[in-house]
Amino acid sequence: MGELKDRAKGLGNEAAGNIKQAAGKATNNPRLEAEGIAQERKGEVQNAKGKVKGALGDRI
Repeated sequence: MGELKDRAKGLGNEAAGNIKQAAGKATNNPRLEAEGIAQERKGEVQNAKGKVKGALGDRI
């Protein structure tokens, strides 16, 4: 069950990060754009963590 939770959180963070990046670019706000990039990366890591949990199954 941890797999789905991690992947859902990851996808949410990726989406929010993309929105922040777009808002930062549109408003010429480099800090907001950088926050978006960081949040997107965090989401990618969470998604990968979920995929690993899914591949390993109940062994972890």
